[in-house]
Amino acid sequence: MPIGASEQIPVKVTVTTAIYSGMEKETFELTTFGRYYKKADSSYLQYEETMEEGEVRTTVKITGNEVLILRNGAIGMRLHFLLDKKTPGNYKTPYGVLETSALAKRIDANHNEQSQEGHVDLLYDMQIQGSDAGTYHLTIKYKEEGK
Repeated sequence: MPIGASEQIPVKVTVTTAIYSGMEKETFELTTFGRYYKKADSSYLQYEETMEEGEVRTTVKITGNEVLILRNGAIGMRLHFLLDKKTPGNYKTPYGVLETSALAKRIDANHNEQSQEGHVDLLYDMQIQGSDAGTYHLTIKYKEEGK
């Protein structure tokens, strides 16, 4: 999806994932750099991360109260979120494709044009291959570089 570089805002991205399973909680945090831009009725946030498996490029598409997260590269994932609806997705591993589903309990996405910063806040129950994988709280914060 080629668009003019002038329309892309370079941003610093902080991704925090908390996974609740029973009484246990695991938290992961990533800080990286990416781009924010708008196209038609949607906002996009793209960033790269380096994992043990290799490079992964993530695209977060926000359209109203709907969020789509696509990950490509060393791993592939498609997560789709609609509030209070169970949505199918998938997770591609070197060993095959796992079917997932997510039930979004909270979707909060906001972008401030003045400060060129924003966030995506998702709370959802995740299932992988039909088994409960816990409750996930994903927070993605981004801010224009140098501000």
